[in-house]
Amino acid sequence: MEQQVQEREAEELTLVTRKSCFDQIPYVESGTYVAYNNENDGVIECLKNDGIVDLDSDFHSLPDWVSTKAMISSWLSDAIMYELWVGSDGKSAYEIYYSDLSWPIGKALFLKQVYLVKQRLGITKDNAEQREYEIYKRAKFAYGALSTRLGEQKFLFDDRPSSLDAAFLGHALITLYALPESSVLRSRLLEYDNIVRYAETLKLELIETALSSSGPHFHPVPSSSAPRKGPSSWKSKPKSKSKREKTEEEKTFKKRAKYFLAAQLVAVLLFLSVMGGYDSGDVELDEDDEGFAYD
Repeated sequence: MEQQVQEREAEELTLVTRKSCFDQIPYVESGTYVAYNNENDGVIECLKNDGIVDLDSDFHSLPDWVSTKAMISSWLSDAIMYELWVGSDGKSAYEIYYSDLSWPIGKALFLKQVYLVKQRLGITKDNAEQREYEIYKRAKFAYGALSTRLGEQKFLFDDRPSSLDAAFLGHALITLYALPESSVLRSRLLEYDNIVRYAETLKLELIETALSSSGPHFHPVPSSSAPRKGPSSWKSKPKSKSKREKTEEEKTFKKRAKYFLAAQLVAVLLFLSVMGGYDSGDVELDEDDEGFAYD
């Protein structure tokens, strides 16, 4: 088993991204091994359960570990879900997930998802205001606790990232860059300067600097290889021959959709990068055929 793990660590890891409307974003492949982000609790848990890497082995006994994990995986997860699908009238979520679909299909899928989210969060007509208050109150408490936990450190625990950094960084980037300026959750997060610096610093290191570098450590490659499992009937939408000029509002939402995808990408990238000693060498970004840019 140990030999197999060492062999996998030596293999090249490819982090594959797709357009924001795809469900399977991102997934990691290494040789014949594939871990999808929408299966078995996500890429990070797959890598742990399959014995490839567990970055949290030294942290499980720490007093704050369990409570911090619970806040991120429950309170903040509920908050971003509420904000995307209910709190902001769902406009951001619709643009991110369904804008490439025809209006009747996109609208139907969107309304179904809103219904499912309300069911999951226990929201009814009678308790909608109370649940909103509770969700935002818990999110504010979680941000305060994480701000205290982080302090002036680069990561939440010790001097290296953990799976909680990956999860929280994804949440923070979505909140800061994908949600509209009027977002209540975004305004709550902006109250904590050290959390904002934390997110912006890692975004600069893992996305902007890495993608602009001409070095061999982090580079896009065409997505000519199809996923090794999953629905084979999915097809990308044909390109239209003529396109009308987009309005400024549409351009803004398109940019937020890209940041939403980038946030999910960088969460897993942060987790994978430390496998080589917090170095992004051996990690490739596989982009969708239409290209992916952080405008």
